[in-house]
Amino acid sequence: MDIPERLLQYRHHFAIAITASVVLSLLLYAAPRLVTILAYFWPLLASTAVFLILILVFGGTVTHMATDSHGEKAGEGLLDYVAGQPETVEQSQKYE
Repeated sequence: MDIPERLLQYRHHFAIAITASVVLSLLLYAAPRLVTILAYFWPLLASTAVFLILILVFGGTVTHMATDSHGEKAGEGLLDYVAGQPETVEQSQKYE
């Protein structure tokens, strides 16, 4: 088998690779630069970052304070009440 015959065997692969390369290069040429995108969206990105940081700071603090003060998992008492489970022996002795 000669080299030209082997190249003809893969002609569809070469055509697809060349077409994909041309399309990708045209998209990269026409697309806006990353700096342009960041300049346009920086207020949205900054406010989202601040909001997420505030959620982490206040959410973590409030959750730890609530868990420490009640000595049980958050919402466990409410779930027991809704499920209709009877009080434990410790709770019934506490009220007597």
